[in-house]
Amino acid sequence: MSLGERIEAWTRRVNDAIVDSPRRVIIIFLVLTLVFTGGIGLVSTDTEATDSFTDGLEEQQALDAVNEEFEDPFESDDESTQLIHSGSNVLTKEALLRELRVLEEVESRDDLRVASANGPATVVAQTIDPSATTAAEQRRVLESTSATRVRQVVRSLSENPRFTGTVATDFNPTSVSASASITIISHDVPGGFSDGDLQEVQTTIRSIAADQPGDLTAFGSGVTNAETANVIGDSLTIVMPVVVLLLLLFLVVAYRDPIDLALGLLSLLMTIIWTFGFLGFSGIPFNQQMITVPVLLLAVGVDFGIHIINRYREEVVDGYEATEAMREANNQLMIAFIIVTVTTVFGFGANVISDLTPIRNMGIASAVGITFTFLIFGLFLPAAKLVVDRLREQYGVPEFNSAPISSEDSTLGKFLTFPAQVSRYAPIAFVVVLLVTGGMAAAYGSGVDTSFETEDFLPPEEQPDYVTSLPEPFAPSEYTVTETLNLLEDRFSTNQDQTVKLYVQGNFEEGHALEALADPNDDASGSLAVGDGGSAQPTSIVTVIQSHAERNPEFAKLVARNDIDGNGIPDQNLDRIYDVLFASSSGDRAEQYLTPDRRSAQVDYAIDSGASQGEAAADTREFAEEFRYETTATGQIVVFDAVTDIIFNSSIQGLIIAMGLTGLFLVIAYAVLESKPLLGIANLFPILIAIAFLLGTMRYLGISLNALTGTILSISIGLGIAYSVHATHRFIDEYNAGADAYESMIITLSGTGGALLGSMLTTSLGTGALALAITPVLGDFGLLMAVSVIYSFVFTVIALPPAVLLWERYQGVWSGINLSVSG
Repeated sequence: MSLGERIEAWTRRVNDAIVDSPRRVIIIFLVLTLVFTGGIGLVSTDTEATDSFTDGLEEQQALDAVNEEFEDPFESDDESTQLIHSGSNVLTKEALLRELRVLEEVESRDDLRVASANGPATVVAQTIDPSATTAAEQRRVLESTSATRVRQVVRSLSENPRFTGTVATDFNPTSVSASASITIISHDVPGGFSDGDLQEVQTTIRSIAADQPGDLTAFGSGVTNAETANVIGDSLTIVMPVVVLLLLLFLVVAYRDPIDLALGLLSLLMTIIWTFGFLGFSGIPFNQQMITVPVLLLAVGVDFGIHIINRYREEVVDGYEATEAMREANNQLMIAFIIVTVTTVFGFGANVISDLTPIRNMGIASAVGITFTFLIFGLFLPAAKLVVDRLREQYGVPEFNSAPISSEDSTLGKFLTFPAQVSRYAPIAFVVVLLVTGGMAAAYGSGVDTSFETEDFLPPEEQPDYVTSLPEPFAPSEYTVTETLNLLEDRFSTNQDQTVKLYVQGNFEEGHALEALADPNDDASGSLAVGDGGSAQPTSIVTVIQSHAERNPEFAKLVARNDIDGNGIPDQNLDRIYDVLFASSSGDRAEQYLTPDRRSAQVDYAIDSGASQGEAAADTREFAEEFRYETTATGQIVVFDAVTDIIFNSSIQGLIIAMGLTGLFLVIAYAVLESKPLLGIANLFPILIAIAFLLGTMRYLGISLNALTGTILSISIGLGIAYSVHATHRFIDEYNAGADAYESMIITLSGTGGALLGSMLTTSLGTGALALAITPVLGDFGLLMAVSVIYSFVFTVIALPPAVLLWERYQGVWSGINLSVSG
């Protein structure tokens, strides 16, 4: 017995077990459903929008070291909360008192664990009365001080970094005004203090701030994580009902029978339960990217369900009774379901090769979910359908509509077979035209952008009307993170989009240390050459020394005595210079660029505003190689560019792996099962054209390959190949029955084509519902999935017939050659 015959025999045994013992199959699956239900409660939620993408990157490790080792008044650590105040002028006496009232209430709450607070209000109050250490004392100090005196104090602090570092860049000491300020609230937290605890602390402070008049809000990682969690919940709340409603609508049209509809919905529910149970048992967290997984599984499940019910009905119409009709339908579909499942796993699972954990987890979850989908729809649904129909027959319950979706004589059938009828006369010309247009689309699409931005994961500052007008319980939460981030970037020196960093490690007490930091700056290139004569524009411990020397004559003399070559950069006794600098009024500034042990330094570089992220990152990495000490390029631009490169590489590698494995599997499968290996290439042809057009569409719509859409190419193969596989498998059944290729394709498109059309409509609208999600990244993914599914169906109908006709012609030539040789 050949391998193909053994596989067919095995599938027949499995099918016989389903048909002969359907109740046993149902019980087994219901028990497994109960087991997986226990895992749902173990599912954790990952609210780290971008951190999980950057974990393990060298550039991120360097940035983490910079954030940990150097103090920055604009960056709050994980145990701090930023109290942000904005308005026409946040430096009036009344505005400062509003901040102190918030701080006073926050300090009075033991559960908020306030250790200290530093902001314009606290600095002003302590300048007036240094003994005022609590917010309540500081409030009383300001209340007893005249507005004129407050203005004088603020003006006197215009050169104090402790004060100026907390107000917006539009601070005007003459008019004593600023449009925004930041107060850093530090928390004294015990061991075991979790992200959830910090989230509760920061959201409570935000609520307290919101109760005060004026525009006051709290910000920090806890607030961001809380809103990210809300994004996940709100997106599911908005998207899933729409998906379910659309699926229900089209399933009603496809099944036209409430009992069949109920069986299909039950199978879909079981698929979701199994998949979420797997996530819980495996410890894979649920994040924004994972929202796509249940939508994809519902789409594939609908496809399987429509095919099994439609094929079963075709057999009933041909005169088979229920048991034999299901046996015949399942014998025909089991191999197709296995091929679809394996190829879909290849497409979805190709993302496991990604170096980015969220994408890898999404690949694992979707691949496992597709396997569950096959088991439930390939084994459970036929058994359940058979039991239900037996009960119907026993109790005399009629079927509401058991006709298949389309037939050769129907208007829909004639429409679906039109491309096959046309391509019959010139299949080579059709294939050539498709190859040329597909190649043009792929060439155009090769210029698609790749990006990775924090904004992709955050809700837009203004939600569309259809979101804000939703009634409870669908109404979304109030989102402030994006608005706050925009405010910080607009009014403070926190916009990292125009700067990059170098993290330099070495002994900075060596005589040549500062010269080593400064030497490369005269010969910068590319986006870093923004200074006079093409030089770099750095901010480092060198510039802090020079700036302090300009203001302090004694320090200037110390620097000059130790500047051997007279270039303004000291070459000896650096330890003495650092000691004096750190003890001076510029000490806080110095701590931002040199660690106390003098073993690490950071250098900030301005970059050309017209440079792209990729150009800036590449120039920074190249520039880092010019430094004498061990130097790592970092900063948000560099880190995000590293993630962008990984996304692009993962996308292309995933596409190649998915396409290669799918093509190889199809060739082997058709060779083993049908002795028709080249039919696997014909099977893959429509999806190649669909992917080419999808790439072109992405570029045309301005949608880049990002943290989620970067998976679209391989997923499109996994989802789209089902259309071509189902059509090809039905074609083989008809071809083996004695019809020629053209007749077989006509029967295929008029019969299975109707199921494919129903599947396309439900899948495209179901996945397209993701466009309603809160965040842009999910919306883009949903739109592209819908487009991908439409392309897969359209090119299955258009491109598969000429490919199959050419395959038959080649088969005939090959057979003739074999006969000649035999003769």
